[in-house]
Amino acid sequence: MGNPIDLKKRMLPAPVGGGFRMEGYWVWCGSVIKGEDNRYHMFASRWPKSQPMHPGWLSLSEIVRASSDTPEGPYQFEEVILPARGAEYWDGRMTHNPQITKWGDTYVLYYTGSTHPFPDLQEGERLVHNDYRSIVARGNKRVGMATAKSIFGPWTRYDSPILPTRPGHFDNYLTSNPAPYIKEDGSVVLLFKARSYKPMPYTGDTYGQMTIGTAMAENVSGPYQVMREKPLFVDESIEIEDPFIWKEGPYYQMIAKDMHGNICGEKYGGVHGYSKNGLDWTLNLGERVYSRQVLWDDGKVRQMGNLDRPFILFENGTATHMFFATSDGTESFFDAENTWNMVIPLKQD
Repeated sequence: MGNPIDLKKRMLPAPVGGGFRMEGYWVWCGSVIKGEDNRYHMFASRWPKSQPMHPGWLSLSEIVRASSDTPEGPYQFEEVILPARGAEYWDGRMTHNPQITKWGDTYVLYYTGSTHPFPDLQEGERLVHNDYRSIVARGNKRVGMATAKSIFGPWTRYDSPILPTRPGHFDNYLTSNPAPYIKEDGSVVLLFKARSYKPMPYTGDTYGQMTIGTAMAENVSGPYQVMREKPLFVDESIEIEDPFIWKEGPYYQMIAKDMHGNICGEKYGGVHGYSKNGLDWTLNLGERVYSRQVLWDDGKVRQMGNLDRPFILFENGTATHMFFATSDGTESFFDAENTWNMVIPLKQD
C-alpha cells in the first residue's frame, strides 16, 4: 500500500546524448510537457559559467524553454521564458525551479523567484557564498507562477508570490522548490521547500535546515494557503528537498532528494513517501527509489555528482520518463565542471 510505480526496476539506460545542456551555461531544473505542436518542451534553469555554479544561480538564474521531437532529446534551446525584469519585482533578478503543468487550455509554470537591491556584477567579479548579493537573494526566494495559453507564450507573470513567507512559522525565511499536483476539479496540492530563521542570538547562518510544507488552493489561480503550522516532517534528522508529487490510486506519491542518506541509505539518493490527503505523509525508510549510480546507454555505470530536481513525465496517465538535474562533480556540484538535465526512460509494460 502506498508503493510507487516500481520506478527503480523500470529505469532503462540513460541516453548519453539525451537531455539538455548548453555551452557556456550551468543547466538545472528540467521539467517537461508535450506542447500543442506534439513536440516535447523542457523548462529549465540556466546561468553563465562566468560565475560559479553555486551560488551563481542565486543572482543570475533564468528560466528557459528547450524543445525536442522525442522525450529523450537532445533538447535544443528556444528562448528565455522568464528573464530578469527589474529589482522592484519579487522575481525581478532571478527565476529558478520551473515546474510546468497544464490545466484545461492553460499552461501553468510554477517557479522560484528572487530579487535584491544591489548593482549588477562587474566584469571579473565572482560570487561567493557569503557575498551580500547571495545572502539577500537567498532570503528573498519565494514561490510564484506564470501562465500562458500557448507553449510559445506570451507568459503572464504574477506581480506577487503565491507563497510569501509567514513570520512566526516554519516558512518565515524563504519558500522555494514548488511541486504541484492539479486535481480533476482544478484544485491544487502544492508541496514546497521552506526554511526558517533560527532563534536569537544569531551566530553563523541565521537560517535553519530545509523543511517541506503543503499548500492548497481551490483553483489554479489561487489563493494558496499553507495547511499546517509545522512542516510535514518535524524530526530534524529528516532533511529532504526537491519534492515531486503525483497521484496513483488513492495515494499521493512523493519522491525527493535525501540530503544525508539516513532515510534511503544513500546521500543525495531518492526517497519515497505517500499520503492519502496530501498533508500526513509516511516515508518508506530504507527504500531508495533512485541512485546516483546511473547506467548509461554506452554500457557504463557512472557515479553522478547529483541526481537533483526529479521530474516524471506522464503520458496518458502513464509514467514514461524521469528527468534529473545532474553534474560531473565528485560530491555534489561544488567541484563540477558541467551540469545538465538528463533523462532516464522507463520500461513500459
